Amino acid sequence: MTTTDERTTTAATTDEQSPEAAWAQWHAEREQGLTGEHGWLTLVALRFLSGAPQSIPGLAGEWWADADGAHVRATADEGLLAWDTRTGREASQTPLDGQHTVVVPEAGSTLAALGADGVAAEVALRTGRYLVRVRDPKAPARTGFTGVPTYAYDPSWVLDAPVCWFDEPRPTLVRAAQPGLRHHVHVVGEVDVVRDGQTATLAVTGQQAGTGSVLFSDTTQDTAEWRVVSLPPVDEAAGDHAAGGRAAGSLPTTVRLDLNRAINFPAAFSDYGTCPRPVDSNHLSFPVTAGEKDPR
Repeated sequence: MTTTDERTTTAATTDEQSPEAAWAQWHAEREQGLTGEHGWLTLVALRFLSGAPQSIPGLAGEWWADADGAHVRATADEGLLAWDTRTGREASQTPLDGQHTVVVPEAGSTLAALGADGVAAEVALRTGRYLVRVRDPKAPARTGFTGVPTYAYDPSWVLDAPVCWFDEPRPTLVRAAQPGLRHHVHVVGEVDVVRDGQTATLAVTGQQAGTGSVLFSDTTQDTAEWRVVSLPPVDEAAGDHAAGGRAAGSLPTTVRLDLNRAINFPAAFSDYGTCPRPVDSNHLSFPVTAGEKDPR
C-alpha cells in the first residue's frame, strides 16, 4: 500500500527536471525564439546610412541619417507603414506620406517601418553610425529552418569557475561581425575556465559586476567563429552568496558556467549581423565540444 507521503515524494521526484531535460527545454525555447516573424533568421540586407537619401533594395522610400536621427521619406502609394517606437506597433494604418524619423540609443535598435508585403525595416545605431537592416519573413534562413545543431548535453561542461569582479566597469573597444565596425563594451570581471589541466582567464562583459556574459572563441572546427554564454543571476551562482549590494568584494567568488548553453550570435546565421566579437584575449586553446554548432 502506498501512503500519502510516498505519493507526494514520488510526484515531487517526477516533476523535477534532470539537468539534461532542463537543457533540452531551454534549447527548444531558444530555437522557437529564432523563428519569429521578424526574428534573427529574417535578415536579408544591411545598409549604413549617410546624409544623402538612398534607396534600399526590398524597402520603399528613401533613407538617410543625420544628427537628428534616421529618416525615411515615402509617398502613400508606396505602402510603407511607419512604426511607432513608443507603442511597438504601426503608428497608423494609413501608409506614410511624408517623412518619418527614428532615434535610438547607441547599440540600440528598433523596427522603423513595415512594407505592404510584411518586410520590416530595422534602424540601429552602432558606434555613432545609423544603419538599416531589412527583415523579411520569407527569408530562406527562416522558411528553411530545421533547428540549430548542437553537441549532446555533457555535464562535464558545467563548470564552477572562479570569478574576480572589478570595482568599476572597464570600457573596452572590440571588433564586430561587420568589417570596420567597432563596439563599445564594459568588462566587469574575469572568470577562470579550467579544463583538462589547462586554465584560461576570460573577460566578462556587461553593465555591472555580478552579471554579464562571456564571449569566446576556441579550437573546435564545427562551431561558429565565436559564441557567447550568459552567467546566471547572482542569487543562482555557485559559491559564496552575497546578501544585498553589488560591491565587487561582496559578490560571489565562483559562478556556474554552463557551456552546454553556449549559443551563436545572429552573425552565425546571417551575413547581416553587427554582433560584437570577443575581447581579443578571450580565446580558449582547447576545443569546447558543448553548446551550439555552426548553423551554416
